[in-house]
Amino acid sequence: MAETPDLVILDLHMPVMDGFDVLAALRKALPADSFPSVLMITGDNSAATRQHALAGGAKDFITKPFDLHDVRLRIGNLLETSELQFALREQNAVLATTLRDQTLELEEARIESVERLALMAELRDDITGQHNARVAKMACAMAEAIGPHSSSAQLLGRVAALHDIGKIGIPDCILLKAGPLSVSEWATMKTHTTIGARILSSGRSEFMHLAQEIAQSHHERWDGGGYPDGLKGTRIPLAARIVSVADVFDALSSDRPYRPAYSVEDSLRAIESGSGTLFDPSLVDVFRGLVSNSLCANFLPAQASLCKVRDGFTYAA
Repeated sequence: MAETPDLVILDLHMPVMDGFDVLAALRKALPADSFPSVLMITGDNSAATRQHALAGGAKDFITKPFDLHDVRLRIGNLLETSELQFALREQNAVLATTLRDQTLELEEARIESVERLALMAELRDDITGQHNARVAKMACAMAEAIGPHSSSAQLLGRVAALHDIGKIGIPDCILLKAGPLSVSEWATMKTHTTIGARILSSGRSEFMHLAQEIAQSHHERWDGGGYPDGLKGTRIPLAARIVSVADVFDALSSDRPYRPAYSVEDSLRAIESGSGTLFDPSLVDVFRGLVSNSLCANFLPAQASLCKVRDGFTYAA
């Protein structure tokens, strides 16, 4: 129907379609929350007819012969009720919009809070605070290269920066240790994945769900030998598989407390050697293509950009 009437005055016995057929057609054509008030007027005063009409959606029932003054009063009452119902629907729509906006604002505030927390965690073992940003840019570039089968590249680019948020719960004596970790220290270090997942678990948005997924699974291995869940192959979420490649590459090509940065060439070679064991082979191919096409310049560590002549590795400065 082009317009929804406020009131329908309906006789029961009519040619072609009777009143019950009209009621059924109205119910089919209109949503329940905008169904008009229906006043049924008929000479059939049987209880069965009255019940049938009211069950079909009629709001009031008048039998013939009728008093015109009585009809006018009932029409006025029905129109007033319709007006009140319309006002209530409008108010509910405004409230729903306000609630939706407030929910989005709260979720964005939660996202900003965890992003700041992730930066705090990063600054503890990366004084530049750029590791997360570089991993995010790499993950975004890989997702864009994969194409329509990947998650939103821009969303992944923002979410990937939270992958190590769980390091906020790792003691400095382990996180910043210059030498090898003991077995117990390594077990503690591994918990940054589950700590991060717990921090991010309270959000309901796609952003927070994806962030939790990455924090939990970015140290899983393609061959099933990773942690914390020992996931294998495509059981590892795609976003986590992407971040895993970006994270390891940036870790290798950056200075760490326990070693200087590897060259870009050596870092890429290490990623390629992990194809099929540590990493999804198809994603290693994607990453190799990005590096070969000089598309990784924007997310290389500062010290790596000084290695291009020494390593014989060509990319845009």
